[in-house]
Amino acid sequence: MSLITMIIQDVILGVVQGLTEFLPVSSSGHLNIAKHLMGMEDGGIFLDVMLHLGTLLAVVIFYHKLIWRLIKAFFSLIKDIFTGRFKWSQMDSDRNLIVMLVIGLIPLFLLFAPIPGTDMKVKDLAELFSEGKYFIVVGLSLLMTSLLLFVGNLCNKRAASGRHFRDADSNYEGKGKTRYNVIDAVVVGIGQCFAAIFPGLSRSGTTLAVGEMRGINKQAALDYTFILAIPSIIAAAALEIKDVDASMLTSDSIIAVLCGVVAAAVVGYLAIWLFKWLLKTDKMIIFVIYTLLAGITVTIISVYEITTGSFVSFV
Repeated sequence: MSLITMIIQDVILGVVQGLTEFLPVSSSGHLNIAKHLMGMEDGGIFLDVMLHLGTLLAVVIFYHKLIWRLIKAFFSLIKDIFTGRFKWSQMDSDRNLIVMLVIGLIPLFLLFAPIPGTDMKVKDLAELFSEGKYFIVVGLSLLMTSLLLFVGNLCNKRAASGRHFRDADSNYEGKGKTRYNVIDAVVVGIGQCFAAIFPGLSRSGTTLAVGEMRGINKQAALDYTFILAIPSIIAAAALEIKDVDASMLTSDSIIAVLCGVVAAAVVGYLAIWLFKWLLKTDKMIIFVIYTLLAGITVTIISVYEITTGSFVSFV
């Protein structure tokens, strides 16, 4: 394969990763769709890791002010805990966010639970379902994403009759709770676990929708979703990087991957901005319809491939 072809493929995957990592349409599902339609059995673990790091760069740049605040609040929180001055009831919005992020990450340890009767762990299902023969899982998971977004959007609409507020502490304005409690964080964390298993089930869409179902203000739920993505992406990359075979890397493949990373970072930054704007202007129905149509299309293609034994490819 020529360098130009490799760059084009990796840039396409970078654009898909950047656009779908943060929009509620599932990056894993769309990467599987893109690879499937380009006839790629696998883009390589190294490529997957690097594209994840590209989107990580995007969210860090976009939220750099909030992240810096949280870092300072974290060390201040640790200091108060060790000096005995910490009081749960007196946490400000930044400290509350830090604590709830930690709690929201705890359910991810369920991914390392063994599956009875096999030598697999729960997290291994994600790799299994990403194989071409399980392409139908992507379609069904996209349909589930559409349903979750619809229900979350409905819950947000019903909250419209609630009291309008402006929280000076957190700078959120609108309706709903601005702070997560322990139950909220655990439920969102469990939702993130399911999204990590099923390609096509959007992580950002699931965590946002679950937050809205729990009565969280939509902008607060979205910020929590994006900040929660940082440790999640780092953990996913750390788990995958150990399986990278450095001997398989060439100068051409590295150049192509770096082009994909740049595409993922740039498009990812724009996707965060777009998502926040669409949520603020109550246009989430766009993603409900899109994931519904995408899910139906992928499911139909999958059923056709299963029944005919033919492989659908556009290249």
